[in-house]
Amino acid sequence: MQLLFLANHGVPVSQLQQLSVNKSSVRRVCVAPMLDWTDRHYRFFLRQISRHAFLYTEMVTTGALIHGDRHRFLDYSDIEHPVALQLGGSDPADLATCARLVEQWGYDEVNLNVGCPSERVQSGAFGACLMEEPQLVADCVKAMRDVVSIPVTVKHRIGINEVEHYEYLRDFVGTVAAAGCEVFIVHARNAILKGLSPKENREIPPLKYDYVHRLKRDFPGLEIILNGGLNDWDEIDAQLDQVDGVMIGRMAYHDPYQFAAVDARYYGDAGPVASRAEVARALMPYIAERMQQGRSEPKHIVRHVLGLYQGRPGARTWRRMLSDSKLLKGAGPELIEAVLAEVERAAI
Repeated sequence: MQLLFLANHGVPVSQLQQLSVNKSSVRRVCVAPMLDWTDRHYRFFLRQISRHAFLYTEMVTTGALIHGDRHRFLDYSDIEHPVALQLGGSDPADLATCARLVEQWGYDEVNLNVGCPSERVQSGAFGACLMEEPQLVADCVKAMRDVVSIPVTVKHRIGINEVEHYEYLRDFVGTVAAAGCEVFIVHARNAILKGLSPKENREIPPLKYDYVHRLKRDFPGLEIILNGGLNDWDEIDAQLDQVDGVMIGRMAYHDPYQFAAVDARYYGDAGPVASRAEVARALMPYIAERMQQGRSEPKHIVRHVLGLYQGRPGARTWRRMLSDSKLLKGAGPELIEAVLAEVERAAI
């Protein structure tokens, strides 16, 4: 019955016959778009730890790109590839204009946000509230696909408010897949549109991984990426038997050096792994370049690296010194070397 539903909604039969998860997907391990966190400085930093994890920008609204400083929102470092830009919006024409810009800037993917539950985002008629309008989401996807050759993907929830049945999720994905979307990143929680903060929406609605597993079984030819609550590699291994990839958020930010295991474990890359100190020193020329351009102060960059020594001797010294406004004032890239020296002494 479900295969008939999918075929009737335009999903190619070839997709319905492809049953196994895609273990060679470039999105095997993704880093979630996180507002105020996954800016270009963080992405440059994490790329020193993992060469392969798929990176996502913060959400950028269509209005910001169309009317604002495009270089501010679109510029990035070449080392960040593979990297996707996430768009927030609900007007197909505006999204098409922005998707074209994203491709012109050289991003590897454009992703549509259909998962953010904040009331501010809802007031702009986009984010998770779009799950109520699957045909509009399909129209947005088609408008973008018509003007770009890079993948157009969608990040969404399993449902909204009190809607608990799996069929709601299945029908949403079926409708959007018929418009040509082949990659769905699924946060395995409902979005509660009123009464919960964005933080509470990441914690209170229960996780339903089985809904995402079922989605992959029902849409075997689509690429299904699981998001939500993942913070242990053994658990992630188990999930990757059921879906094509995972998307990790808070763990990637608060304990980023855990990603040193990603390249070998999930991408078959046995190349050298940088030490924590080597990762830190790799930031020094980046900081110098940004300062020379007059674009960033060290404090805007090092705020993203406070978790580098998480759980290791010297972690408190690392965090304390890189959070010290007196030390940061007027500092340059040499501050990193000074802090590393103190970390080594504290670890003895």
